[in-house]
Amino acid sequence: MTQPLDDILVLDFSTLLPGPMATLMLAEAGAEVIKLERPGSGEDMRLTEPMIEGRSLGYAILNRGKKSIALDLKAEGAVASLRSLIEKADVIVEQFRPGVMERLGLGYDAVRTLNSKIIYCSITGYGQSGPKRDVAGHDMNYVGDAGVLSLSSGSVDSPTAPFGLIADIGGGTYPAIMNILLALRQRDKTEQGVHLDIAMSEGAFAFAYWAHAKGVIAGEPIENGGDRLTGGRARYRLYSASDGRQVAVGALEQKFWDAFCNVIDLPRHLRDDLADPAATKAEVARRIVVKPSAHWAPLLEAADCCCTIVKTPAEAAADPHFTARDTFGRVVSVGGEQVPALPLPIAPEFRGAVADSRAAPDLGEQNTEFGL
Repeated sequence: MTQPLDDILVLDFSTLLPGPMATLMLAEAGAEVIKLERPGSGEDMRLTEPMIEGRSLGYAILNRGKKSIALDLKAEGAVASLRSLIEKADVIVEQFRPGVMERLGLGYDAVRTLNSKIIYCSITGYGQSGPKRDVAGHDMNYVGDAGVLSLSSGSVDSPTAPFGLIADIGGGTYPAIMNILLALRQRDKTEQGVHLDIAMSEGAFAFAYWAHAKGVIAGEPIENGGDRLTGGRARYRLYSASDGRQVAVGALEQKFWDAFCNVIDLPRHLRDDLADPAATKAEVARRIVVKPSAHWAPLLEAADCCCTIVKTPAEAAADPHFTARDTFGRVVSVGGEQVPALPLPIAPEFRGAVADSRAAPDLGEQNTEFGL
């Protein structure tokens, strides 16, 4: 089967999540991805739980189908030993703090003297320049600095952590993939490579486009958890049923809101949710909490009003809809077991066979293959 990236070689110096997920997507589209890992323990994700037969599931699902070289980049002659790979590589992905690759002799300027066509992608929290370029951080810090976390961070007494790794994946992985593919397309025209500066904190801004329009451009205040898309309106928020399960009400459009109000028999004088927002929210909550989620689920489904019961990850994976679409049909081998592979937003037409269950590599598994 021909794949879009089956002639692309990627050298992956990244660890943990943003870079490895990006190179996983490249591998799934046919690229040959070679991970460079430190000898002994390998990259940090290999040590994370849960595990099967001593193998990290997190590492396994993020590094499926890649190759691994164990190499101490600080050792004498280490960089020179990579010269032949660098000369024929198409893409390098690295995730160190700014300046680290330069100190190792693997910075962009050094690499492009060996390979002028290299697409060199650097993923960091704050970018290669600016006052915060060297500041340490994780996803929560980046979405906090981007103003996204302030939009829905819980109450003063009970702060709430972000529900997903918005900066890591949305600000790191996806921009990296998008710009690598754009750079490869540009290289087709110019035969020149480029250094891509991916800052996870900057990538997070796009996830709150409406907050940019309202809070930055219009200068209007945005209350924590109190805006149109963060629970401020009765028609777009979470409500608890009597069994503790939550109902996700997303009835923004009037026709959906009317249908939802009919399901719960909301009094007419409260259906204008802008007249007295607190009263409407309180009454909706009071009506939903008296019945279990099993009562509401079929009624809401029949009403087709953008209102659903919140699923656990395990329930979502077993949902007949995702089963019908074969969302979790791919598997990855971990030790002696096969587990569901991570669903990726790549069209099936560009990926390998569903039956392909390639495992993540053992540490240094390909050292001999590449003469190291």
